[in-house]
Amino acid sequence: MRHQVVIIGAGPSGLLLGALLHQAGIDTLILERQSRDYVLGRIRAGVLEQGTVGLLRQVGCAERLDREGLVHEGFALNFNGQHLRIDIKALTGGRTVTVYGQTEVTRDLMAHRAASGAPTIYEARDVALHDFDGPNPRVTWVQDGQPREAHCDIIAGCDGYHGVSRASVPAGAIETFERVYPFGWLGVLADVPPCAHELIYAGHERGFALCSMRSNTRSRYYVQCRSDDEVARWSDDMFWDELRQRLDPAAAEQVVTGPSIEKSIAPLRSFVAEPLRFGRLFLAGDAAHIVPPTGAKGLNLAAGDVHYLAEALIAFYQDASEAALDTYSARALDRIWKAERFSWSLTTLLHRFESSTPFERRMQDAEFALLQSSETAQRALAEGYVGLPY
Repeated sequence: MRHQVVIIGAGPSGLLLGALLHQAGIDTLILERQSRDYVLGRIRAGVLEQGTVGLLRQVGCAERLDREGLVHEGFALNFNGQHLRIDIKALTGGRTVTVYGQTEVTRDLMAHRAASGAPTIYEARDVALHDFDGPNPRVTWVQDGQPREAHCDIIAGCDGYHGVSRASVPAGAIETFERVYPFGWLGVLADVPPCAHELIYAGHERGFALCSMRSNTRSRYYVQCRSDDEVARWSDDMFWDELRQRLDPAAAEQVVTGPSIEKSIAPLRSFVAEPLRFGRLFLAGDAAHIVPPTGAKGLNLAAGDVHYLAEALIAFYQDASEAALDTYSARALDRIWKAERFSWSLTTLLHRFESSTPFERRMQDAEFALLQSSETAQRALAEGYVGLPY
């Protein structure tokens, strides 16, 4: 078979890229190594920047998001019992974020692609990328026990940190930058009302905590834990007790407890691969970068990559020129590194590092004090939170 673009990965970045290209009349095939149910079972972040919402609206995939999403005009920082609300709408000239789960974004994009008739192959085994250093790349895989092959003009690697796309690049052609943090996040999903109508990011001597939500009746809470911790060690009661200890008294009093419907530990790392283009292979999303979940940049940063890549591919087919393709990596990386800095900075401010010196802890105190006293500092934080423009 032959397609103009083969997209590796049917997560939100691959599906969104497919939707943007399909809208422009570009023929795509999406290959996903997992089943559809497996992809939908992944629990991820739920805060969408305005740019991400705009892309979903652009492809006609935001009806449910506009109906069910929760628009937030600010968020709260708790730091050692002190409370500070960041009014992102006022500080950024009216920009907001929308709470809507990544699983729901993926579900909407899957339904949109199915309705369009564009092909997606799930449970594609042994996917391999070939000849992307020339003008005629191809992709092979095994489907229902039979070998398959697709020839194409472009391969888009949207298959995540552990995917085959980045792993297919020769080692000497790619450089990676990484910071692995010495802790993780223990997350609990529960059908209880959230303790506040906006997110609360808490820094405490016992460690970080986050109060988030997926709807007005479903909450997502996190506490910082050891990187080698195990979910089995945490009962629901232990989790709720620890969460409340890390919040200011007013917020802790509003926490409604209930049985967890999902509980997991996520490791934290910062990671960037450079460049993002290798001949006719382009990386986007988690295949290209990872950010700590502090500040909810992961899905939004992937959407930014997809925006740049879709623009470049549309120009490539319209103009029969690779000029736009040549600029993709630099354009995307400029925004990626700024988002990495934002997530790193917020992670550094709010988490407890066992290796921290007294000086470093005082720097955390000084950073929060600056935010309390400076509207300029708050504006910089708010601009990073709502997302930099494309």
